[in-house]
Amino acid sequence: MKVVIFAGGMGTRISEESHLRPKPMIEIGNKPILWHIMKIYSSQGFNDFIICLGYKGYMIKEYFFNYFLHNSDVTIEVKNNKVNVHNTNAEDFRVTLVETGLNTRTAGRLKRIEEHLKDEDFMLTYGDGVADINLRSLLEFHNSHDRTATVTAIQPTGRYGMMQIKPDNSVDVFKEKKKDDESWINGGFFVLRPSVFDHLPANADEIMWEESPIQSLAKMDQLRAYQHHGFWKCMDALRDKYELEELWTSGNAKWKLW
Repeated sequence: MKVVIFAGGMGTRISEESHLRPKPMIEIGNKPILWHIMKIYSSQGFNDFIICLGYKGYMIKEYFFNYFLHNSDVTIEVKNNKVNVHNTNAEDFRVTLVETGLNTRTAGRLKRIEEHLKDEDFMLTYGDGVADINLRSLLEFHNSHDRTATVTAIQPTGRYGMMQIKPDNSVDVFKEKKKDDESWINGGFFVLRPSVFDHLPANADEIMWEESPIQSLAKMDQLRAYQHHGFWKCMDALRDKYELEELWTSGNAKWKLW
């Protein structure tokens, strides 16, 4: 089963880093977050990737073009450009890199890689989110219902604390905001059937996947949610990168399933 990864956005909310490189190439533990996402999949047997490129996509191409060399011990005979590889630590990835446009929105990026998928179910996720998700369980759930799409639903932890204030303005309770049992959001990690392309309009380049396509699937009863109760984190802003970096360096990276 192929895995499609959105990696073409400009990452404007993390511009401190993204002005130099595409957001999926921002590093956590000296590896691009894109690598971490691919390792989540490959560690569970999904090694065939289609990367939707856009902003500074050439940097992602160069990364994978040189990946084998950068992860190998080699002897190079400069005079005749002969390279002898002694051993390599390169992962067993198969990577298709597709230019999907600089300003194309996510629905359009998905539509533009249709030809690479044939008539088969596939997975889809974003190039900035990691999780300790059990992909086999996700796939089993997807196969258990006769619907076009499965989205992984997660409960975000509140970023701010909560206060209860008495009539005299004294604080009765102050506590950290916990996960809201009633609130679920789109966490990526989709599984989709080929019929999903029927829900992408002709002007898909101008539309976000999260807008009318997903809404259309929901209205037509073609969307099911897989509830993930474990770790999930999106690198939306610089503070998120710092939090992920701290988890990695401290040995508490729950998404490290390999």
